[in-house]
Amino acid sequence: MIIRNKLTEITETLSFFPIVGIIGPRQVGKTTIAKELAKNIKKETIYIDLENPRDLAKLQDPVLYFEDNIDKCIILDEIQNTPYLFPILRSMVDLKREASRFIILGSASPDLIRNSSESLAGRIAYIELTPFNLTEINTQSNYNKLWLRGGYPDAFLAKKSEFVEQWHYNYIKTYIERDLPNLGLNTDKNILIKLLQMISHIQGDIINYNNLAKSLGLSSNTIKKYISFFESAFIVRLLQPYHTNIKKRLIKSPKIYIRDSGILHYLQNINEKEDLYGNPILGNSWEGFVIEQIIELLPNKYQYYFFRTHDGSECDLVITKSQKTIVSIEIKYSSSPKLTRGSFYAFSDLNAKENYVITPNSDNYQIKKNIRVCNLYDFLNNYIPK
Repeated sequence: MIIRNKLTEITETLSFFPIVGIIGPRQVGKTTIAKELAKNIKKETIYIDLENPRDLAKLQDPVLYFEDNIDKCIILDEIQNTPYLFPILRSMVDLKREASRFIILGSASPDLIRNSSESLAGRIAYIELTPFNLTEINTQSNYNKLWLRGGYPDAFLAKKSEFVEQWHYNYIKTYIERDLPNLGLNTDKNILIKLLQMISHIQGDIINYNNLAKSLGLSSNTIKKYISFFESAFIVRLLQPYHTNIKKRLIKSPKIYIRDSGILHYLQNINEKEDLYGNPILGNSWEGFVIEQIIELLPNKYQYYFFRTHDGSECDLVITKSQKTIVSIEIKYSSSPKLTRGSFYAFSDLNAKENYVITPNSDNYQIKKNIRVCNLYDFLNNYIPK
């Protein structure tokens, strides 16, 4: 079993909060980590799968069931399917307020799980579980495999590459045909698949809703709605531009990324390393992979953006705290990267204490004062802001 980075954080959170919500995309390992947590909780645990009719039958009268098991920790899996339970969970916590009453697992963001935040305010802490991080795989030599296949456990650990392709096909099919409709997005599945494929072609680019809308014969507001659902279900990331206190003409639209590199590569029909190296999306795929790896490890006190001006200054990732730039990062797919004038201008504009150029496998060295070149594995293990 691969030990997940979030295990310690979730364990500590359970020692204080009555309810801990573990959220993240389907098949990312939420159930596995919840059952691992159950071994260390000092009370008996019960696991309820809210997609299993037999388990659902136990909750015909949820108040009675929860009261009968008031001294146990109850794990509720796929909570987004039963939003009516949230007010009941609130009343159960208020009846007996102590740590680790419930662990809820959800495949959608709290904003999309209707009424959850309002019903459980002050009683719940949400923690996002992501696909595997390079620090969990724990070897620099595995970065190519993680980048190519993505971090979903079944895809990464599959014994044959054909299984990886089949897994991604089934995952996207289930996501489009079942998960999104269950979350409230009922529309033509072919349009959603086409939209995902179009997003894969603009990986790491500034999003233009009008162009996407014209290509699909829809309104830009409809495209925004669909992408919002993709974002809430952890499939895409909209990286917002950074603009605080910099008096320049700045790009104000977000960049868009398919979050998992394996899903991106499946949508681009990339199955082997050779397919990736010959593909025009190579650089943007690497950029998105690095950004996800870094964001997964950042403490909640930090925010993250990209930076770009109309005159060519650009920085791929800016990490801030309290609107102050902490770290700025340029991402290059090269073992001997060369920075453009725009990158140097961006580092100067942002005025971060630490600036990095992150590569796949370069040595670790400084090219100027406060500008360090290093590979991704070194950065994740040594330079992530704490």
